[in-house]
Amino acid sequence: MKMNKQLKTGINFKKLKFNELGLITAVIQARATKEVLMVAYMNEESLKKTIDTNETWFWSRSRQELWHKGATSGNRQKVKNIKYDCDGDALLIEVDQTGGACHTGEESCFFNELYNREGNLGDNQQSLNQDYIIEVNKTEEKKAEGSKVERIDDSMLEDVLQSLYNTIAIRKKEPKEGSYTNYLFERGLDKILKKVGEEATEVVIAAKNSKPQELVNEVCDLLYHILVLLNEKEVKLNKILSELINRRNSESVR
Repeated sequence: MKMNKQLKTGINFKKLKFNELGLITAVIQARATKEVLMVAYMNEESLKKTIDTNETWFWSRSRQELWHKGATSGNRQKVKNIKYDCDGDALLIEVDQTGGACHTGEESCFFNELYNREGNLGDNQQSLNQDYIIEVNKTEEKKAEGSKVERIDDSMLEDVLQSLYNTIAIRKKEPKEGSYTNYLFERGLDKILKKVGEEATEVVIAAKNSKPQELVNEVCDLLYHILVLLNEKEVKLNKILSELINRRNSESVR
């Protein structure tokens, strides 16, 4: 259903140009420093909620739903000003940021340097993998200094899980030759359950060893097979996430 351009707030959106998916680019900027914190997408509903609540709301393209920045991490953005560009197809939103804006814990999402004229990178430009190593080292340095490293918030974790869930769902509906996921679906529920059990055991074994990366690998394998199981039983991932949120908010986990 097409939304009325004249919203309850009294703000007219007719000058804004939402794309064919009904989305507009939103650039989030720190009011105090003018630093660009992040870039996301809004539809009319999320923009209205942003204006009504004075906190940023966005549209998740992977989950196809609204998300409230900082709802899980607490790193909320208090909106102070919203402008649109000369073409009307992008928003600039000034905010007062609580905590880091990036899911990595950094103040801004734009902390990876691709090019710096003053740095004279020339032929010695670092690869993306090297940049990643640098960022890992920076994180380790923060830990060594006793600095608090912010946790990954829902905007990243849910996107990754939902994207993987959706890919598995596509494989189920549109089989691809040679796909391991399709192999599991073809063998049926018993095979999937067997794999979930095996991977759970591997997690236990890895936890007994002294190699953290081995545990990470096995947990990832287990999560993947659990997502396959959820697809097989036609259980939406949102059901799981909602239940986790309910349990987080319950007295039993406080």
